[in-house]
Amino acid sequence: MPLVLLCGFPCSGKSRRARELCSWLERDRSREAVLVWDEEFMAQDKNTVFTGTTNYLCTCRKINKENVVILDSSNYIKGYRYELYCVIKHSQTPHCVIHCDTALSTCREWNAQRPVGERYDEDRLNDLAMRFESPDGNNRWDSPLFTVQPEDELPCQTICDVLFLRRAPPPNQSTLNQPISPSNFLYDLDKVTQEAVNVSAASNHTPWNPHQPRPCGTPKLNHSLTSAQLRRLRRQFISFAKLHLSDDPSQLVSSFLDFITQSTE
Repeated sequence: MPLVLLCGFPCSGKSRRARELCSWLERDRSREAVLVWDEEFMAQDKNTVFTGTTNYLCTCRKINKENVVILDSSNYIKGYRYELYCVIKHSQTPHCVIHCDTALSTCREWNAQRPVGERYDEDRLNDLAMRFESPDGNNRWDSPLFTVQPEDELPCQTICDVLFLRRAPPPNQSTLNQPISPSNFLYDLDKVTQEAVNVSAASNHTPWNPHQPRPCGTPKLNHSLTSAQLRRLRRQFISFAKLHLSDDPSQLVSSFLDFITQSTE
């Protein structure tokens, strides 16, 4: 599901905007929207407990490529928004951020109009407003960013174009699952690289002289390598090979020799 993050001060109109977008999607686009919001998971008084852990886990479970997840929460920490950005990268689905840019004085007025049991204490509201880290459209985890004032009309059509027509951000190394290696892959990797190091070092004892005829299974180098240098390159190649598994273990030796050659150019 594409993800819509709402952020802003407490009582800044986030829930109203979330309901507007949810209704518009179901009415004009016939798309189901899943609304995730703080109060649904927080039975405790909001003035004594303020955490996004539960709805973070719920949001992660619901994100996929089908419908739309609207997270109606303060989302006031940029690190938290970045974590959710990594989730959508892993799921390969688009997202956007809606910033309800409401003046703090207006938030205080709206908070005072709430029922007594749903209000924030004045100190709590001021504290959360002070902690709020405004989104920046130049940051990839806050982009695309829609900033709306209380009197603005929510640009639902533009938001939907972003969610359904925009390409999802590509996954990177930190969000990809590690490849599954064959049960004997690490054993073969350790064995063949150690044998290649031994052959290379023994071709002319140590250090190896590249100007003499090169025996089979040794790299092409323009200068000598000591045994310590070969062992260091072997460790680097093993770390690299664990993340970039080869479908053909028989090519490990040639890949290792090419790695040595390229690393010493």
